Amino acid sequence: MKLVGLTGGVGSGKSTVAEMLRELGAQVVDADEAAHAVYEPGSPGFDAVVREFGDEYVDGGRIDRSRLGELVFHDDDARRRLNSIVHPLVREWMAQRTADAAERGAEVVVQDVPLLFENGLERLFSTVVLVYAPEELQVERLVSGRSFTPERARAMIAAQMPIENKRGLAHHVINNSGTREETLTQARAIWKQLTSA
Repeated sequence: MKLVGLTGGVGSGKSTVAEMLRELGAQVVDADEAAHAVYEPGSPGFDAVVREFGDEYVDGGRIDRSRLGELVFHDDDARRRLNSIVHPLVREWMAQRTADAAERGAEVVVQDVPLLFENGLERLFSTVVLVYAPEELQVERLVSGRSFTPERARAMIAAQMPIENKRGLAHHVINNSGTREETLTQARAIWKQLTSA
């Protein structure tokens, strides 16, 4: 089984490319899905977050992720505390899904990991694919697609490793600044290399 890391920058279109690879035949294990799963009511992650941050971060029986996000966005210590709870649980969840896929005979498993380089995870993968978009386009997408202010979008981008630095670290780069069809053409070419090697 080939384990591929898929990463990008916020607003680069990583989820779009993950979906394309899934349609081409990849088993995709998504870190965002894992993050949602580990916050589920009754889970160890839910209990640990409530213990650490208090009931005021629960709304309607669920973790209020946008409120918690606001806190950790402005408070480095809170972000470290949250990451120390969530990251190990996310890794465990993803490892289990990857093992399940291997058991089912998957040839290629793509782990969709937003902060792959930031967390030094590249050594875990035989190949790393970066979804690239220039910073101005990232900002534009976050403002139009997620209703962020330009300031918030720039601050989120600044909190990650610069996308230009990631380009030099990846084995493959999909430039997602053109049309969907252009991106799909690149995804198909990389998929062909991954499955023929």
